[in-house]
Amino acid sequence: MLLSDPIVLVACIAGVILVGMAKGGFSGLGALGTPVVALALPPSTAAAILLPILIVQDVVSVWSFRHSWDKWIVGWMLPGAVLGIAVGWAMAAMIDEQALMGVLGGITLLFGIYRLWIERGGRVAAASTSPGWVGALFGMATGFTSQVAHAGGPPFQMWVTPRKLPHLTYAGTNAILFAAINWFKVPSYLALGAFTHEVVIAAALLVPLAIVATLLSVRMVKVLNAERFYAIIYLLMVLLGARLIYAAFA
Repeated sequence: MLLSDPIVLVACIAGVILVGMAKGGFSGLGALGTPVVALALPPSTAAAILLPILIVQDVVSVWSFRHSWDKWIVGWMLPGAVLGIAVGWAMAAMIDEQALMGVLGGITLLFGIYRLWIERGGRVAAASTSPGWVGALFGMATGFTSQVAHAGGPPFQMWVTPRKLPHLTYAGTNAILFAAINWFKVPSYLALGAFTHEVVIAAALLVPLAIVATLLSVRMVKVLNAERFYAIIYLLMVLLGARLIYAAFA
């Protein structure tokens, strides 16, 4: 059994907690889940273990934020995300996951630093009003990186965070969009034969921890004020970007 190895068990617990925090509202942290689990398992196995867990966590996060989400953003990003998932599926055998994580990490790091500089550097940043078709492009990047390594958080953040939504609306929009994306990924993972018996058993054993991590994170998000919430999101983007770069070159 996969989880009988202590190193695999610790890596899976850490990965599940990270994706639980992401599902609870701390968007972007979920991109760390697969790289952390992949420290002990092949990346494809790590991603396969996490997908059923993500879907269970989606139930908790969608229910928690069901009244707080932006339909316009989801409406523009989801079609692009579905296309990105299809591209990721078609290119599964050709994608260098480490190179992708390095590029994604660099973009995330620079974007996080830039937003922190604007927000904390004495400048008042106006909310972004970029058109919906731009969101569709970011949606495609979100679907693609989510299909490859459950790392769709950074592209989502890059388009949605500057729009300065109320922080609960931001968390709810993230929850609804990624719940849909995760279900769209299921056929591709089935087609790739990713859900082996060992993978399914490991995922099932980790589900209780996943639910607890998500519920605790939802509680944390709901008591934060908007300014502090966004400061944490930008800081997490910087840390996430640095960690993805490290994982790509380590």
